[in-house]
Amino acid sequence: MSRKFTGFGTRARRPQRPTGLYAATVASLTAAALGLGVLAGTPAGARPATDPAPVVTRAALDPALVAGRGAKVAFAEQEAENAVTDGTVIGPDRTAYTLPAEASGRKAVRLTPGEHVEFTLPAAANAVTVRYSIPDAPGGGGITAPLDVAVNGTKRAGMTLTSQYSWLYNQYPFSNDPGAGLLHPDWWITECSCVPAATTPAPVIEKPFRPSHFYDEQRLLLGRTYRAGDTVRLTVPAGSRAAWTVVDLLDSELVGRPHIELLAANVLAFGADPTGRRDAAGAIEKAIAFARRTQLKVYIPPGTYRVDRHIVVDDVTITGAGNWYTKIKGREVALDEPAADGSTHTGVGFYGKDAADGGSRNVHLSGFAIEGDVRSRIDTDQVNGIGGAMSDSTIEGLHISHTKVGMWFDGPMRNLRISGNIIVDQIADAINFHTGVTDSRVTQTFVRNSGDDGLAMWSEKIANARNTFDHNTVQSPVLANGIAIYGGTDTTVSDNLVADPVREGSALHIGSRFGAEPFAGRLNLDDNTTVRAGTYELNWNIGLGALWIFALDKSIDAADIRVTGDHYLDSTYNAIMLVSDWAVKDQYDIEGVHFKDIRVDGTGTSVLSARAAGGASFENVDARNVGAVGVNNCGSFNFPATGSEFSLTDVGGNDGGWLAPWLLPNTITCDDRPAVVPPPAPGAW
Repeated sequence: MSRKFTGFGTRARRPQRPTGLYAATVASLTAAALGLGVLAGTPAGARPATDPAPVVTRAALDPALVAGRGAKVAFAEQEAENAVTDGTVIGPDRTAYTLPAEASGRKAVRLTPGEHVEFTLPAAANAVTVRYSIPDAPGGGGITAPLDVAVNGTKRAGMTLTSQYSWLYNQYPFSNDPGAGLLHPDWWITECSCVPAATTPAPVIEKPFRPSHFYDEQRLLLGRTYRAGDTVRLTVPAGSRAAWTVVDLLDSELVGRPHIELLAANVLAFGADPTGRRDAAGAIEKAIAFARRTQLKVYIPPGTYRVDRHIVVDDVTITGAGNWYTKIKGREVALDEPAADGSTHTGVGFYGKDAADGGSRNVHLSGFAIEGDVRSRIDTDQVNGIGGAMSDSTIEGLHISHTKVGMWFDGPMRNLRISGNIIVDQIADAINFHTGVTDSRVTQTFVRNSGDDGLAMWSEKIANARNTFDHNTVQSPVLANGIAIYGGTDTTVSDNLVADPVREGSALHIGSRFGAEPFAGRLNLDDNTTVRAGTYELNWNIGLGALWIFALDKSIDAADIRVTGDHYLDSTYNAIMLVSDWAVKDQYDIEGVHFKDIRVDGTGTSVLSARAAGGASFENVDARNVGAVGVNNCGSFNFPATGSEFSLTDVGGNDGGWLAPWLLPNTITCDDRPAVVPPPAPGAW
């Protein structure tokens, strides 16, 4: 989420320095530092060339394991490690600041010039998306490098890959300069177990410090439709400027014909340039004004339209020819002086009016792409794809990339419906309901490579209420959580698929923090699936759960929290974690959490880690492949003779031996930092 980072506090023991995470220079970020050499010296091909059968996955899983959950998308996902290649498979590795950790499924394929990876199409397709990484420039700012695309052995196109929108370094809110000194010299630095400003001499921090956000993706129309069984080969040409190119995955898709809207205010009639050479913002605004007077839609036909600022929308319908055909693309522009809201830049975006000015209503946006130019994180900047306040409105079928936040809404506002969108490669969140958003929904939306929370509801100052995140997919959030709920009333998070969070977050997060209003009413987490979730928390020096409930600012005790039907697969550490910060552990507790019909398949440590006072109930929670003990119950770390301050209630039907009778009701079974045992891959239950 877009906010000032306040840290998680420190525990009684100082964290130890993690090892093997950092590279020495950006010009030649070492294979070890990025996990590039994990399988060096082993056969490079992920599959023998004699077996061209395509392997289609969802979040790098067998689709049968996530049936009915997550967003329904038009593309087929194929992981590069399952394709035919003469390159090198990297991973698996979940260590932050490495290329495998940020890859879908924690594996990818590294190519050097002349090497290739080849995919077999599982169905008819005329378009592909390639997720990739190439090195940064020595001084930061990115490079470009070619990638050849051939179908059935015939070159169809060349892509120009770029690292201009990736490669961030250092502390929050990060830097594009790999040689920068510490951004916050007074902050606790876990790598050296010290506060640098209080240390003489100052510690030496290896540079680049904490490299991250390595991946980007590009889409390509192939010009014709190819059949299932045809092959798509990606080759790094000889002489490429990139010393290596990592291919993570290929999405293939059959894109339909452009949508045509005949009875509409066509922006071309108002002077919009579809080539992208001239600014089109004024023409689009003229079309909007005409459409409002005549009660017509605004139509933006195929083309690339340059828009370098916000277009304010109210009581209007804007539709494109489809997000593969209509592209609204803009540059980030520095303002002569900061705006009233603190912004120092502007850029392409469709914004409702401010809530303080009444907000916007009856806005309907569909069928186009928004391509921004945001390369660094400045939290005061309003450089989001969609923003402002929009009530009684709909947003569907958009593709948003390279903005700060895909959609950030500042309420109060109500009745917004967001569905069928793709949001990728963000500097911060993908979608955030911020402050007084009510009766609104996000459904069937696909998120990949957000720089902060994928989907978030943040009840800062005014509570959100009666909102739903349903049937969405969130993959590889680089920082923070897949889906995060910060306070609010009567919230539902259901049938979502969340995979591969990288650092300082979880797949699902319930957090009393960032000044959020208390949780109230019902909070339902129903039928969600998480995979390879739970990250290493630097300040605490422990692993987080796939579901992380955190009482930092106040107790979580007034809401009825029901977690029903969730599946936690291949959790890196714990499946479920309930915790308060060390500084407030005797002030705040977590109560009223009920788990029912849960499946846990694989944990690195425990099914449940309790590090707070309070209690929870468990019914029909089945677990297998548990790495350590089923319950790691530390309570508030006071260890009273009466037992843990966190009580477990066994409602019945809990299989797998994880919740043994001798652990009840509140036996202390505390291992502050248990050893991690990597679980086997999840399978059919």
